[in-house]
Amino acid sequence: MAVSKSAEELALQRKVKVMAKLFASGCKTESELQSLSMEALLKIEGITMDDLRIIMALQKSVKNRSLYSFLGGGDDEQPNQNE
Repeated sequence: MAVSKSAEELALQRKVKVMAKLFASGCKTESELQSLSMEALLKIEGITMDDLRIIMALQKSVKNRSLYSFLGGGDDEQPNQNE
């Protein structure tokens, strides 16, 4: 009997696939991620609206230094002082 994946596992899998698309398109650093324009994002092969939502959340988490929390599906313990 196959074991089904939890919602958290599926969410992480989607995030990793989006990150793989970013890496394949040449975006390999945090600064490159932060500087991506919408035009550049739309040029990425196979990009979807859901992918764009994940990328925007990824950009926010990198800016707030909460990447691990983002990938794990949790909230950062320390609130961002800039918001």
